[in-house]
This record gives sequence, structure tokens and C-alpha cells, in this order.
Amino acid sequence: MDYIIGQKPAARAAGPGVPATSPRPSAAQPHGGQSRLSAGTPTASPPTAGPMIVDGDQRSFMQDVIEASRQIPVLVDFWATWCGPCKQLTPALERVTQSAGGRLKLVKIDIDKNKALVQQLSQLGLPLQSVPTVAAFWQGQIADIFQGALPESEIKRFAEALLKLAGGSMPATDLLAEARAALEAGQPEAAADGFSALLNQDPENPDAWGGLIRALLAMGDEEQAQDALAQVPAKIAEHAEVAGARSALALAAEGRRAAGQMGAFTRRLEADPNDHEARYELATALNATGRRAEAAEALLDIVKRDRSWRDDGARQQLLKFFEAWGFDDAATMAARRKLSALLFS
Repeated sequence: MDYIIGQKPAARAAGPGVPATSPRPSAAQPHGGQSRLSAGTPTASPPTAGPMIVDGDQRSFMQDVIEASRQIPVLVDFWATWCGPCKQLTPALERVTQSAGGRLKLVKIDIDKNKALVQQLSQLGLPLQSVPTVAAFWQGQIADIFQGALPESEIKRFAEALLKLAGGSMPATDLLAEARAALEAGQPEAAADGFSALLNQDPENPDAWGGLIRALLAMGDEEQAQDALAQVPAKIAEHAEVAGARSALALAAEGRRAAGQMGAFTRRLEADPNDHEARYELATALNATGRRAEAAEALLDIVKRDRSWRDDGARQQLLKFFEAWGFDDAATMAARRKLSALLFS
């Protein structure tokens, strides 16, 4: 087994592990966990634990881990019955594995029942002085490790990185990309279905919440978009994707009121180019009708004419536009350059 570990990787710092020599409480019970996640679209059958989640030992290690990792990335969870953090980590590992929809395998190794294997792996450089320790295998080699009870969100990122190394991705990543593509292609209903399916798998996914709100807006259903925004979990309410969708929703309401008076605002500006209120409302109406570059120009004109108007209100509204459009949007980037030139000239 000398080929298993080519070099000793550095363990990730993820909170304190439990020393492998800690005394074992007599009341401790073996741990496990039931999945609360499903993979794929709601119509797909949820993955079963089956061969994707197994209890391994020193006799099956070569087949369950080394050989299996030549076909599919494998996570190995080294745990012990007396290990408190293990009882938190293993169920989370199981949920993440199940959410991978058969693209990832989890092998659980009880270190006390497999001391010879642990000793051999330790001699080869795998740091098993404390548990929980999770080792990722790909193509018969250690790809990465972490120690300690990581939050589930961090485990997902670890799994995603492993799948990316293997040339794959989590089903949720594919679903998000498909939903975003549908939204960009002008298919908001399909996008909303995709984002909803992703939220069924991952209710705390900020990209999916932001996308769903934007899709509902694109469908013209502001009421459902508001309902969706109200259901966003508090812990991700200020995430950039959710904040952007919130701004888009607020601007849509403002724009709806202003769009019907676009002609009146234009006439007011023809009569008085310094009617900043009319130009501000015109910018809001232009944004509501998808004319982003023109909307940005109207607000930039106010900033140029009178930066102090309404306590720098034009710039603040422009920043709200940027948040709603997305900071990598072409209109955002062009307007940001012009705003910087105005502010620092």
C-alpha cells in the first residue's frame, strides 16, 4: 500500500479534533444520520445510501476506497464511538454524499475496530492522531484532508472541490447553471422551476433564492417574488445574491409607478434640464423598461450637475442599480467606470 500516499498533505484547521487516545465513555453509542436532502429535480428518485455510503474495515479498504476511487471520488470518515465531534460530522457527511446523487462515495472507518489499518495509514503519512479526520481519495491517491467537525456548508465546498478535481460537479451546481441559463435566455418559468428544485435540495442556497426572486420578477409576479423574499432564511438574508434580488424587487415597484409617466418626465426635462427630480424618476422608469445604460446616464448626469442633491441620492440610487443588475453586468461595469471618473476627477 505504499502507493496510497505519495506525500504528506497539510491538514486543514477546522476546529479541534478529539485525541485518538481519549478515554471512551461507556454511554457513547455508534452514530449515524438520516438524509434530509434529495438530489436532482423533484421528479427524480432520491438516491439510496446503498453502495454510496458504507462501513469499511481493513479487509475491504482496498476495494471500498483505493479501487473504488479509480472510478468515483471517495471520502473516508475516520471516526470513533467516543468522539463527540464525530457524531456531528458523520451525519453531515452522509447528507452531502446523498446530495451528490451517486457522484461521490463515503466510507466510514471506526478507528478502534481497525487499529492495524490506522497504524499502517499513519506510517504512510495520513495524520490520524485525532478524529474526526476525513480523507478524500481520487485515482488511488489522497487528494485532500480535513480534521474536526466542519459545518455542512464547508463540507459541501470540500466535496465540490473534490468533484471538480475529478472533472465533475455536484448535481446542485449543474441545476443552478441550468436555471441561470434559462433566466438569461428569457425563459423565467423554466428558471423558476430550476431554482425551486435546487431549494428543495438546499433550502439555504442564496444563489437559488436570489435566482428564484429574479425569475418571478421576470414573470411579472411581484407578489410571489415578495413572498419568496420573505421566506429567505435570516442567516443568508444579506448575501450578495439575495441583496441584489431585493434591490431588483424594490426597483421594479418604483419603476412600475414611474414608467407610466415617462413622457411627462421627458417634457419636464426639456423645459428645465436642472429638474433633478424628473431626471431621477426618468432613470427609474428607464431601468424598469430594461434600458439600463440610459438609466445609468440619467443618474450620472445628476451626479455631475449636483452631487449634493437629495443627500447624494442619485449616486445612492445608481449603487442600488448596480446591486440589482449584478456587479459583473456589462451596464454596471460601464457605469461604475464613469462614476469613478466623475468622483475622482
